[in-house]
Amino acid sequence: MPMMQHRYIGLDVHQASISIAVADEDRVPTSYGTIPNDPSAVRKLIARLGGCDVRLHVAYEAGPTGYGLYRQLSGLGIECMVVAPSLIPRQPGNRVKTDRRDALKLARLLRSGDLTPVWVPDQEHEALRNLVRARADAKVDQLRAKHRLSKFLLRQDCRPPLGVRNWCKRYLAWLHQLVFEHLADRAVFADYLAEVTAATERVKRLEAALRQCAQTTRQKRLVDALQAIRGIGFLSAVTIVAEAGELRRFPTAAQFMGYTGAVPREASTGPTHHRGRITKTGNRALRHVLGEAAHHARRAPCLSDQLKRRQKDVPQAVVDLAWQAQLRLHARYRHLSARLGPPKAIMAVARELAGFVWAVGQALPEASATA
Repeated sequence: MPMMQHRYIGLDVHQASISIAVADEDRVPTSYGTIPNDPSAVRKLIARLGGCDVRLHVAYEAGPTGYGLYRQLSGLGIECMVVAPSLIPRQPGNRVKTDRRDALKLARLLRSGDLTPVWVPDQEHEALRNLVRARADAKVDQLRAKHRLSKFLLRQDCRPPLGVRNWCKRYLAWLHQLVFEHLADRAVFADYLAEVTAATERVKRLEAALRQCAQTTRQKRLVDALQAIRGIGFLSAVTIVAEAGELRRFPTAAQFMGYTGAVPREASTGPTHHRGRITKTGNRALRHVLGEAAHHARRAPCLSDQLKRRQKDVPQAVVDLAWQAQLRLHARYRHLSARLGPPKAIMAVARELAGFVWAVGQALPEASATA
């Protein structure tokens, strides 16, 4: 019976083409050329490189082309790894970068085991993540539209009546009463106001779709359980679930904290230990949500009526954990804000909040965590 051979394939994937490099177990990696980024071309490539006594291992960098190639290769029974680009080892003196060299480097590092994979969501989870990110993009566009209109009004010396907060109902009613002398100003104001209105309606549509999809997702129980923690409402909970995925895939709370990028940098040598600012190498949206929720730790622990409603159908173990989080995080904020200042204290609290979020994922029964 012939011995099974392992063949390592590095792919540099672009929208229209894929550069290929092959590294056998005991040979120097070689370039295999370029093929179109097309499922039929990929299928033919696997047929040429594979065989009954050859086991293929494939790696390519995560990027704008998504996970379609990963799912195709997995469907063909090929072991495929989607690699985190920021964690690929790089030679400091290497200043030449081409598709061919990138593919060769991936094949070589895949063979040596020096690549770090990213978590690949299934198609249902990726769809939820796309909706969460679309809503976040819509909020950014809405904020920009509001800024354009408010700056236009500032240049025109138009100020709302005293006691009227920006963008409340009375403020919007005041906007619709404004009349400008010049036709050009009237056209600009109408365009800016229409843009704000359209952006607001877009956010409402996406949030309604998000609430509807959250009711059918397999991780609905986790979305509900996370809302038992003060500072984490529906939008924050669904963002955490969409960006982090199944929390049980993180063996420890420290690993989940590292995934958020809220852990401090460290430069230690011998007896010298130095910790600097946070790494920011993790998930940006996840870190932002946790940072916003951490601001609630500034207030003394309490149970508001809204929080009680959110905790109503949540397991008691999660409710107890949420109360422990309030006590712990408030005490940490008071202690650290006196030593380090509020901004650093908030980030430290956000890091510990990530640990409580991870604990909620572990506290749920495994069968119901994704029910």
